[in-house]
Amino acid sequence: MILVGVDGSRAGLEAVSWAAREAALRDVPLTVAHVVPRWAYETTTGGYAEVAAWMRAGGKTVLAAAEDRARTEEPKISVRTTFLPDDPRAALIEAAQSADLLVVGSHGLGGVRGRLVGSVAYGVAGRAACDVVVVRPPLPAPAGEIVAGVDGSQASPQVLAFAFAEAQLHGARLRVVHVRACQGGLDPAYPGGEDDGLSALKEALNTLRARHRDVPVVEELVHGHPAEVLRQAATGADLLVVGSHGHGTFAGMVLGSVSHALLHHAPGPLAVVRTAR
Repeated sequence: MILVGVDGSRAGLEAVSWAAREAALRDVPLTVAHVVPRWAYETTTGGYAEVAAWMRAGGKTVLAAAEDRARTEEPKISVRTTFLPDDPRAALIEAAQSADLLVVGSHGLGGVRGRLVGSVAYGVAGRAACDVVVVRPPLPAPAGEIVAGVDGSQASPQVLAFAFAEAQLHGARLRVVHVRACQGGLDPAYPGGEDDGLSALKEALNTLRARHRDVPVVEELVHGHPAEVLRQAATGADLLVVGSHGHGTFAGMVLGSVSHALLHHAPGPLAVVRTAR
């Protein structure tokens, strides 16, 4: 099941379109969820009953529009809608326990004015039990390319597995960008050249190539700032895939620093693969 959160924003509807296409390709049902405060969900009498009823009615309108978008996009998929009572981040994380994929818009009613990414998108990426895709409008025209950003960390094989599967589903080329962040001409991740991380990455890549023989693969090794390298590499691509953690992780952060930066600056849909189990 694919779960998509909507809030009436344009980004939310674009997320529905992306999720509907993905559900059709995966042949799984789509659940469209709208979150309302618990008090509004439960209040039917008293002084705030009218306001609560107004909020629920607005939520029904949001869900109806999202369901219509999903059925227009992919008429054959199974679509259901649901209210979730709670804070949007907590509610979506809880509902995603039974989902294969959680999809949200990059902006929405949960965003803060002036921020490049909504608080809901930031709140669920890296925290949900499943992989998360953040969709930034407008959706790019299909380019036939998936970009995977890897760094030789333990997260890389999971990122590659997700990216290969997506490329297979979409009939797209996979572009694997291996980023090394260098400072002063030295590579802190690989001070002695190829290490076990790089060997494991090559092994995972060879295994997945054999498993997905129909997927054309292009490999690139790029030195530079990881977030900027991947932002540029993903320009015009259908999807950028990164791990929730990697060499660019700061202690105490739920998301690694690179995935955190790309939530703000990725040029198109961004998949954050759950790598911190």
